[in-house]
Amino acid sequence: RVYFVYLLTFLFQVFNDPIHGHIELHPLLIKIIDTPQFQRLRNIKQLGGAYFVYPGASHNRFEHSLGVAYLAGELVETLSRKQPELKIDDRDILCVQIAGLCHDLGHGPFSHLFDGMFIKEHEEASVKMFDYLMEDDEVEEEMSEYHLTDQDVTFIKEMIDPKGRGQEKSFLYEIVSNSTNGVDVDKFDYFARDSHHLGIQNNFDHRRFLEFARVCEVDGQKHKNICSRDKEEWNLIDMFNTRTGLHRRAYQHKVTKIIENMINDAFLKADPFIQIEGSGGKMFKLSTAIDDMEAYTKLTDNVFEQILNSSSDGLGPAREILERIVSRKLYVFLGECKVEMPSTVRINKSMECINNIYYYSKHDPDKAGKVSKLLSMSFCLQFIRVYCKRTTMQKRTDKQKRKIAQRQEKKKMYLHFVQWCENKVFDIVKVIFRIILLNIPKLCNLAKENLAA
Repeated sequence: RVYFVYLLTFLFQVFNDPIHGHIELHPLLIKIIDTPQFQRLRNIKQLGGAYFVYPGASHNRFEHSLGVAYLAGELVETLSRKQPELKIDDRDILCVQIAGLCHDLGHGPFSHLFDGMFIKEHEEASVKMFDYLMEDDEVEEEMSEYHLTDQDVTFIKEMIDPKGRGQEKSFLYEIVSNSTNGVDVDKFDYFARDSHHLGIQNNFDHRRFLEFARVCEVDGQKHKNICSRDKEEWNLIDMFNTRTGLHRRAYQHKVTKIIENMINDAFLKADPFIQIEGSGGKMFKLSTAIDDMEAYTKLTDNVFEQILNSSSDGLGPAREILERIVSRKLYVFLGECKVEMPSTVRINKSMECINNIYYYSKHDPDKAGKVSKLLSMSFCLQFIRVYCKRTTMQKRTDKQKRKIAQRQEKKKMYLHFVQWCENKVFDIVKVIFRIILLNIPKLCNLAKENLAA
């Protein structure tokens, strides 16, 4: 047995990760990593169109998945070591690591951009891709070597709904993708990794959470939850603040969203003309590749370059949009306005997650309850942004006349935007046109006169 443990340790592969340092992954995970289904993640940007705004955001789903697998193993091993009464065995640990490794297999080109366009949820696609990956004879043989059963495979695929491990181990589903309160190792990795590559400060310390994580009984709950020490509440507040900051400064950056909308438009125009070969030689479009995992495996960010460098007449409209991205002739951002949510929908998913965070005390480590600080804080704002594609001014040959025409057209668009906000009783948060920013009331009256004329 000592010899077997030594041999298994020797087979572990070490990755030098810029976020977590030297991480070791199990031989079974290495076998999964070395499949085409997983290797495609090397060519899918983690932050989609943000790379066109933040030059450091060049990281991909591949390294993020490695990081999640590592953190999932760290958390479940910490729980097993500190609470042996939970009876977490080696199979549980391995399955959680595999779930962390494969949780993003279903992402399409440019990650969430493609998700909202052609597929409902990438989690469903990840399960389909994992099933396709399991058809690999070498992977199936490796799974059998480590005594993983059909129940284990079910547990890996069902990361949220506790069916594979029973009520007594339902807390394992909170590690990779936590639908209860949103505190999971997936976020731990992408907060740290995205902040690193974006050059944005990350104040949340996920290592402290791992250190103080504990499975506790919660009042009114039938099953146990993963909880943290009461003194760690401000660390969790930092986590939600980090998430809010990343959304405001990067994920929802106005130019990022412009570029993603342009890529979205280009993909929709290119959809009828892109052909991807799937199983049995059948051809699929961008929108239908999700129906065949062999075709979907071939679909990555490279489709951007495929359209951009094509000479097909059918891809001409899509190619023109992508050329505008490359040459920085982007859609025009008119402005944004804050929207007050009706009282009936103020309690959104974020607030529900916050309400389900539980803490234990030093004096009673087996029972947990809520705290008041997070319950009184809000981490969600809703805005409406208005863009204009501005296609009519692009074809003018005279540079000076084009600039004058563009400025006149912009002014007209801004006036319409201000009038629209006034009609909807929306608070204008940001308008790029400097005159409007300085004198909103005057231009509202001017807008009415222009529209009347």
